[in-house]
Amino acid sequence: MEKVRPQWGHQRQFVLACISYAVGLGNVWRFPYLCQLYGGGSFLVPYLIMLFVEGMPLLYMELAVGQRMRQGSIGAWRTISPYLSGVGIASVVVSFFGTIYYNVINAWSFWYLFHSFQDPLPWSVCPLNGNHTGYEEECEKASSTQYFWYRKTLNISPSIQETGGLQWEPALCLILAWLMVYLCILRGTESTGKVVYFTALLPYCVLIIYLIRGLTLHGATNGLMYMFTPKIEQLANPKTWVNAATQIFFSLGLGFGSLIAFASYNEPSSNCQKHAITVSLINSSTSIFASIVTFSIYGFKATFNYESCLNKVILLLTNSFDLEDGSVTASNLEQVKDYLASTDPSRYSEVFPLIKNCSLESELDTAVQGTGLAFIVYTEAIKNMEVSQLWSVLYFFMLLVLGIGSMLGNTAAILTPLTDSKLITSHLPKEAISGLLCLISCAVGLVFTMEAGNYWFDIFNEYAATLSLLLIVLVETIALCYVYGLRRFENELQAMTGRALNWYWKAMWACVSPLLIIGLLLFYLSDYILTGTLQYQAWDATQGQLVTKDYPAYALAVIGLLVASSTMCIPLVALGIFIMHRYKRGDTAPVA
Repeated sequence: MEKVRPQWGHQRQFVLACISYAVGLGNVWRFPYLCQLYGGGSFLVPYLIMLFVEGMPLLYMELAVGQRMRQGSIGAWRTISPYLSGVGIASVVVSFFGTIYYNVINAWSFWYLFHSFQDPLPWSVCPLNGNHTGYEEECEKASSTQYFWYRKTLNISPSIQETGGLQWEPALCLILAWLMVYLCILRGTESTGKVVYFTALLPYCVLIIYLIRGLTLHGATNGLMYMFTPKIEQLANPKTWVNAATQIFFSLGLGFGSLIAFASYNEPSSNCQKHAITVSLINSSTSIFASIVTFSIYGFKATFNYESCLNKVILLLTNSFDLEDGSVTASNLEQVKDYLASTDPSRYSEVFPLIKNCSLESELDTAVQGTGLAFIVYTEAIKNMEVSQLWSVLYFFMLLVLGIGSMLGNTAAILTPLTDSKLITSHLPKEAISGLLCLISCAVGLVFTMEAGNYWFDIFNEYAATLSLLLIVLVETIALCYVYGLRRFENELQAMTGRALNWYWKAMWACVSPLLIIGLLLFYLSDYILTGTLQYQAWDATQGQLVTKDYPAYALAVIGLLVASSTMCIPLVALGIFIMHRYKRGDTAPVA
């Protein structure tokens, strides 16, 4: 007897699951960085164009495939053509890589969340050295937030070659993060459908609270003006358009198989077109909303640092030249410096090397993304807020919820094809399959909690998915339109949902979106070739800063394996099936 496929309890559960999966850490820490780097408000122009010509159509395509085929990625693409089974397998492999390293971010969020209840916050001041005669030298050369991240959290080694030992505190946080994920996915859509109400909606509550607080901070307007002031010349920069397209692509989570998995539990008559438009618009709106929050806080941090710098210069001049307190202010500082340089040049020349060049613009220009933004820049701003413990708890709790929401999608992309397999489910219950996935992923993920773990995290983050996902989605669009047949799929979609496919979707699927993906693939391939030897940022404790180093040969080999292990699934599986078919045909050939 055919097993009845589980379904979402309500359509809103499906939409919230997609939102919870798509709206993740990239909305909070990558989109603001790209805005900062590529022209502020002008970046929104290519971003919105790419949303309509790439993001929304491809999201609709994956939801429609999942809903029509009612299987995970492997089964869905096998149904379209047996030769395309490798596309689904490639998606599962990439999702597995993503699952392994992504939950490490949740472990770090747990670590910071637990430390947020201390007063003062442990990253707000440098610790004393062993003799209690001063501060730790590494912390003094860097900053208290950098020291807490690189030394206390990661205990990072000087290079990727120096592996070091397992850090038991981050390792325990990772185990806790995987336990949380397991409890959320334990019963498939039954448990996930309830969790998504929390993981999809709570981050918005925290963002709204942070927006209200951010707008009331001193200097918030400096950050917002920096964000919304367009730099039109950046529109002529090809990298602006490439990064806009890439951000849309990865922010929606295309190619992982998660969207196909979620849609496979839908009612066949569901309006997946409406769902695709809703999810993509909410995702992009969240990115813009999170940027307003980020830049208001970023403006506060930059203004605080700028004014602190000015105060140090004023104090230096006041003490060096025995000036009257209050005679030097931020408004007349430049005039005073000119006056002192002309009236007492010998003493001023002695003091001059100690005078810092304070600039609000340079503070705002410092572009940071990823873990640097989340765990260094944000903590730098939070420590200077009133009731800093409250804001720290809220922030890291939001990061944790966003991370868990994305993990629900990553694990669904793997579990759905596994639970679709009668061979596996006949031997193992769903709970055991979920448990094994979490256990294996956690065990492998412990590598990232070693002293060199952050370097391996960067390798997975940078290379495990980029090229692979672009190739996967390119093959998906070509397969759907030209192997399965666009007209055939259009008829099936209309019979299923009762809605005709209009010219916009057909034009995007058949022509525009594939060409864009080909362009992105060529850009990244040429970029890797022109870059030459791949490099990474290593922490130098003696200087208290990051330094650039070349990857060793074995790290380059791992990067190659990460890319090949997923992309090669597509041609190798197709070749294997072709050989099997030829072999079977040869066996059944009549004997003369």
